[in-house]
Amino acid sequence: MIRIAVTGDIGSGKSYIARLFGYPVFNADLEVSKLYKKSKKCYFKLKKELPNYIFSFPIKKKELSKAIISEEKNLKKIINIVHPEIRKKMTNFEKKNNKRKIIILDIPLLIENKINKKKDIIVFVDATKKEISKRLKKRVNFNLKIVKKLKKFQLPLELKKKKSDFIIKNNFNNNSVKKNVKVLKNKILSNARSYT
Repeated sequence: MIRIAVTGDIGSGKSYIARLFGYPVFNADLEVSKLYKKSKKCYFKLKKELPNYIFSFPIKKKELSKAIISEEKNLKKIINIVHPEIRKKMTNFEKKNNKRKIIILDIPLLIENKINKKKDIIVFVDATKKEISKRLKKRVNFNLKIVKKLKKFQLPLELKKKKSDFIIKNNFNNNSVKKNVKVLKNKILSNARSYT
């Protein structure tokens, strides 16, 4: 099984590109949202760590945002509770899809949390700051303070680029992006043996 890990800046279009490959995608952000909505275990742990911010189940993003903006260490507390749960979900996802030729990992802090494996194919999604900023402002829960705090946990983009095997330019033009992904997918499939 080949693992393709999609990485890049916040708002660069990683999830969209991950879906374009046409293989099962593990979307960490989506899994985190599900945890907040469905996991009582996660709720009780967060409530214990952040009693002044977490009040009810399901966990509200607004409450988490307040906690993150108030104190930097709160983000670390959230990460320490949420990430082990996401790792478990990722392991289950891999087991479920172990007969598939390729799986896609859409995990924002993949490299930072050393979740990547030696043979993973790392694809960096490259987009201009102007385009990213335009997209982020359209998001319903966009909060620049939160974005800045999250970025502190990420490696510098240039370093991520260096650690990547491939770079996909995302100009947010659907046709050209689809074409870029198709070319890359064919390149990976033609060298499949060296990635397994």
